[in-house]
Amino acid sequence: MYNPTVARLTYRALLGRRRALILFALPALLLVIAAAVRMFNGADDQIAADVLGGFALATMVPLIGVIAGTGAIGPEIDDGSIVYLLSKPVKRPAIIFTKLIVAIAVTMVFSAVPTFLAGMILNGNGQQVAVAYTVAALVASIAYSALFLLLGTVSRHAVVIGLVYALVWESLFGSLIDGAKTLSVQQWALAVAQKVSGEGLVTSDVGLPTAVALLAGVTVAATWYAGQKLRTLKLAGEE
Repeated sequence: MYNPTVARLTYRALLGRRRALILFALPALLLVIAAAVRMFNGADDQIAADVLGGFALATMVPLIGVIAGTGAIGPEIDDGSIVYLLSKPVKRPAIIFTKLIVAIAVTMVFSAVPTFLAGMILNGNGQQVAVAYTVAALVASIAYSALFLLLGTVSRHAVVIGLVYALVWESLFGSLIDGAKTLSVQQWALAVAQKVSGEGLVTSDVGLPTAVALLAGVTVAATWYAGQKLRTLKLAGEE
C-alpha cells in the first residue's frame, strides 16, 4: 500500500519553498511565544497548559494539518498532474494511503515536536504538560491529515473549507457549544492528553473511550472514502 515514488513526489510538493515557509513559521511563532511567556511569568503549570492548549493544539496543529492534508493531493488535482499518477500501475487506494502517511509525518514533525519543545520551555514538563500536549498533537495530526486529505480529494476549495473548520468550528464553536465539542478533533485529542497530564490541568468534554473510537473511526472512514473518490476520477482516455 505504501509507494516510495508517490511518497517522494508528495514530500517534494509539501516541502516546497512556499509551503515550507508557512510550516516553519507557525512552530517558530509558538516557540517565541513560549520563550516570552516563560521570561515574564516564570515556570507555571497552568499557564503552560493554557498556551499549549490555546495556541499549539487549537490553532497550530489544525492549520498545519490543513496545509499538509490538502497540499498532499489538492494541487495535483487542480492542475491536472494527478493524471500522471493515475496513469501508472499503482492502485488508487495505495496513492491515498501513501499520501496520508506523508501528510501525517509532516504534520507530526511540524506540530508535535515544537509543542514538546514549547512545553519544556514553559515549565520543563512539570505535571507532564509538555508530554500530554505532545501526545494530543500526535493523535490529532493523524485525524486532521485524514480529514483534510479527503477534503483535498473531493473539493477544489479544500483549503478554504479546512480553514473554516479549523478556525471557526474547532476554535470557536468547538470551545463554546456543547454539541459541537463532541464533533471536535481538538476535544478528542484533549481527552487523550487528560489521561497523561497532572490532575485538572487538561480537560476534555469527551470521554477517553469515545474519543479514541472517534479518532480511529474518522481516520479510517476519511481514508477509505478518499480512496473511493479517487477511484471515480476518470482519465481523459477513459471517458
